[in-house]
Amino acid sequence: MGTVPLFSGIREEIKQVTWPTRKEATELTLTVITISLIVALFVGIIDFSLAHVLGLIK
Repeated sequence: MGTVPLFSGIREEIKQVTWPTRKEATELTLTVITISLIVALFVGIIDFSLAHVLGLIK
């Protein structure tokens, strides 16, 4: 199988993709950023708490 048929198949697959609208892409991006910040805050709080507790034990 050569590269030309491969790229031809890829082109056909890309034509079948239903791409999100700009609004959908923006909303999904903001959702991902928001969830990432919440998880980072949660992990930071857990890290700080464990460091504090382990500091008291030492």
